[in-house]
Amino acid sequence: MLRFVLRRTALVLPSLLGLLLVTFLLIHAVPSDPAAALAGDAATPEQIARLRHQYGFDRPIFEQFLLYLDKVAHLDFGESAFSHRPVTLDIAQRLPATLELTFCALALSVFVGVPLGVMAALNHNAWPDYLLRIFSVLGIAMAAFWVAIMLQLLFSMQLGWLPLRGELSSTMAQPPRATGFLVVDCLIAGRWDAFADALRHLALPAVTLALGGLATIVRFTRAGVLDTLQQDFVFYERAMGYRWLRLVWIFVLRNSVTATVTQIGLLFGGLIAGGVVVEAIFDWPGIGSYTVQAILTGDRQVMLAVTLLVGTVYAAVNILVDLVHGLLDPRLMEQG
Repeated sequence: MLRFVLRRTALVLPSLLGLLLVTFLLIHAVPSDPAAALAGDAATPEQIARLRHQYGFDRPIFEQFLLYLDKVAHLDFGESAFSHRPVTLDIAQRLPATLELTFCALALSVFVGVPLGVMAALNHNAWPDYLLRIFSVLGIAMAAFWVAIMLQLLFSMQLGWLPLRGELSSTMAQPPRATGFLVVDCLIAGRWDAFADALRHLALPAVTLALGGLATIVRFTRAGVLDTLQQDFVFYERAMGYRWLRLVWIFVLRNSVTATVTQIGLLFGGLIAGGVVVEAIFDWPGIGSYTVQAILTGDRQVMLAVTLLVGTVYAAVNILVDLVHGLLDPRLMEQG
């Protein structure tokens, strides 16, 4: 298994290098002056020129890229022009909030989507199947920003059931930071009032982010279960009197989730990348809103670091998906 992981990791590194190169070239193609952004509005031309020389912005672009690669190898992503702090520190402070939102959205997608997909397959061409197929199409087609605004209008502004934005109410004291995950920190500190408030703030952004992934998982699970139900072992076990529910939820489902597991892996990276819009709408203090600020202010260091982070997450999750596939079907591990 270790050899399998090392081989997959070696294949990922050139992809990350290519991603970083393309992003670097695209960002530098935009007419902006990063030295002026770092210096601030009150800087003199001499100060801007000094910063341009200090950070190597006056060098050829390929030489700038090699210098940036050397910094990345030492986990130095530069200084943010917006916050004037190291980008690594900013991301480390904001990443737990994004991961908390992503994990909740992914859990909703998986634990609701898989049973619904099985239900649709077992009721093939019946009314539950038709309803779930309509739902899956709508879930994929609806834009996340529109869903977010509609949920805010209904549950926050009209009904007043859930908070409009933020991670915690302004009147609620923050628990001591232990893990960076607010819900977990509330449990560690025994702050049940803050825990309930954090869950209420988490509900709308998590549902918004989960909707597209939920629809995708329903479709792939339904297709996989329908295909497996036509296999010979299913007919044999049914003829032998094997209990139907046990057959479906253990043997049929295990042989049906290969494509679903792949989609779950892709969804995890997609949720982090797609969370940019959701975090901006709900004012969620994660790397999504941080990235929006970087784009608006032309903060190149942040854009490069976040792009590399998302690419690394995609790569790591793909390796994990390959491992899960190997556990489901050991022949894939032997071939890998």
